[in-house]
Amino acid sequence: MRRFLISAAMLAALSFATAGKAETLAITNARILTAGPAGDIASGIVVIKDGKIFSVGAAAAPAGARLIDGKGGVIAPGFFATGSVLGLVEVGALGNDATVNNPDLGAAFDVQAGLNPESVQLPVARLGGLTSAIVLPQSAFDRGGEDEDEAQAYTAGPERGGPRSHGLFAGQAAVINLGQGDAILTKPKVAMVVPFGRAGAGVAGGARGAEFVAFKEALGDVRDFMKNKAAYDKGGYRELALSRSDLVALIPVVEGRMPIVVRVHRAADIGQVLRLAREEHLKVILQGAEEAWKLAAEIAKAGVPVILNPLDDRPESYEMLGATMDNAARLQAAGVTVALEATGGSSRVRETRYGAGNAVSHGMPYDAALAAVTINPAKMFGVADRTGSLEAGKDADLVLWTGDPFEPLSQPIAIFIHGVQQPMTSRQTELRDRYKDLARPLPPGYSHP
Repeated sequence: MRRFLISAAMLAALSFATAGKAETLAITNARILTAGPAGDIASGIVVIKDGKIFSVGAAAAPAGARLIDGKGGVIAPGFFATGSVLGLVEVGALGNDATVNNPDLGAAFDVQAGLNPESVQLPVARLGGLTSAIVLPQSAFDRGGEDEDEAQAYTAGPERGGPRSHGLFAGQAAVINLGQGDAILTKPKVAMVVPFGRAGAGVAGGARGAEFVAFKEALGDVRDFMKNKAAYDKGGYRELALSRSDLVALIPVVEGRMPIVVRVHRAADIGQVLRLAREEHLKVILQGAEEAWKLAAEIAKAGVPVILNPLDDRPESYEMLGATMDNAARLQAAGVTVALEATGGSSRVRETRYGAGNAVSHGMPYDAALAAVTINPAKMFGVADRTGSLEAGKDADLVLWTGDPFEPLSQPIAIFIHGVQQPMTSRQTELRDRYKDLARPLPPGYSHP
């Protein structure tokens, strides 16, 4: 009987998703923020057909389409949770699937196998207008909120009380969608994550300069491996520092096909990373980059995108003395492609839109802030052909809001991912509703004899 019930539930979910994708619907009477070439449409219609955006603009709804009255609200692309650990971490103190501690596995670590489509954090994020996430592995030394001595021992090597670790490379990132169901993986292996600055120094022996030497040596080993695979596999080549799986994983990096997401903070370290990228011909995305505004012109000239938290304005360490809330505005004005991320782990990525609103209040143009949570992260991680803007042919990942999505009082009315209308509930809302009426009988566990 249990087997039958599970199968029936799975079939029901499949039928729901299939019906949603096959459905043609039109959202009418709404302002449309396309984040694409069409810009801002004062009042228009978005037509969804077979899970894709069929049209955006003033054209009439097709015959037979299900109509949704936008009631003067706002339609926007679903936002990205950029730089998140959604699907990998529920409560950080209880463990996570974002960090690896294996001496033979660093660059080859791939987050996709640890993704949990049933994570209770996904619906919470979705109700914040998020429909996609860039899921990044984390360096043990730079996981945030962890005691520094503990994290240092975690990556420092056996001579300092920790295991030998190739923490130079935290692993490979993935793009996911936040839709209900099992098929949340959008694109795997979209970037290699590398900590620099203090965190990088921690995994390389304690000094920043040591990491640059070790990093260059690792890339040199990859290039040698590429030229001598046959000899290496036969045991007829010199010993290399990285495992074979890590060497293979780094080939797209050395060939310039896979970007590295560099977690870095202070201006001096950013400058060194830019120089390293030029010398090694690497594609780089800066993350954190609280002092990036000091090198805005140089970053723009190098064509390097930046992922940052627009609310970072406190000197939480000597690496962040220059943190300021107009970092995003200054970088954007200089011509840097910016993506905005939230802080506080999986439970707070829903606040991404609040950060975007704060970036606007500190000088970032509204359209630029919208791009920074939609099309910019899609471009950075190679999925802009599928999502990130409201354009015909793209996945129908969009949200209907009561008003300006960057205004905290605005709320989502309807959320669509791949054209499927999503539930407007999460574990939080279900718990709220369960205990809102104190006159209702409590569950058996709360009853008294």
